[in-house]
Amino acid sequence: MATTLLLEEDLEIPLNLASLADFRRWALSDAFPERGRIDYVAGRIEVDMSPEDFFCHGTLKTEIIRVLAGRVKVANLGHLVTDSTRISSVEADLSAEPDVVFISHEATESGRVRLVPKASGEPGRYVEVEGAPDMIVEIVSDHSVAKDTRRLPEAYFKAGVAEYWIADARGENLIFQIHRRGEKDYEPVAPDADGFQISAVFNARFRLDGRRNAKGNWRFDLLEKTE
Repeated sequence: MATTLLLEEDLEIPLNLASLADFRRWALSDAFPERGRIDYVAGRIEVDMSPEDFFCHGTLKTEIIRVLAGRVKVANLGHLVTDSTRISSVEADLSAEPDVVFISHEATESGRVRLVPKASGEPGRYVEVEGAPDMIVEIVSDHSVAKDTRRLPEAYFKAGVAEYWIADARGENLIFQIHRRGEKDYEPVAPDADGFQISAVFNARFRLDGRRNAKGNWRFDLLEKTE
């Protein structure tokens, strides 16, 4: 009887992951793969081992982090984290590693978000975030279109995430959209006359500009206006 599923030489998934709790235990164990992105979304394990696109993903993510990290630090708003930060929600049947996550001080102080400590119990050492972060950003790749545009937004909404941002630089037309919570799902924020979209989480407006250089590669600027 098979006990694991070997997808690649160093990617072995146990076959006894019957629930979110099982997946979370595996994700926090030493047996969990060190590369790739592996999420659990509504009972489905989603694996993406493809390399991150340098310009369409990497430099775009860096620009978003640069601007938001500065705002968070200067105003002491909370914590901005990226990549391997695991976000889990029992309500949403979700465990994922978003591109960018913002967690306000209010979220942790109120208990809306709980930092899960390492199994060793060392003070100040945490390996997972449980609950509803204030904002999540996903950057679309070739293998994540349906996931980023349908499955993850639904899961993040169920988890209680206030804002969902999505960016897609794979084509000639740069896509950047802030979504806020509606009654039943996320609703896109309409841009103002200058193309800025308001973020209630950061109390500011943002516009993502992109242009290609002489070599045809993207250069991004995330512009901000304080309310």
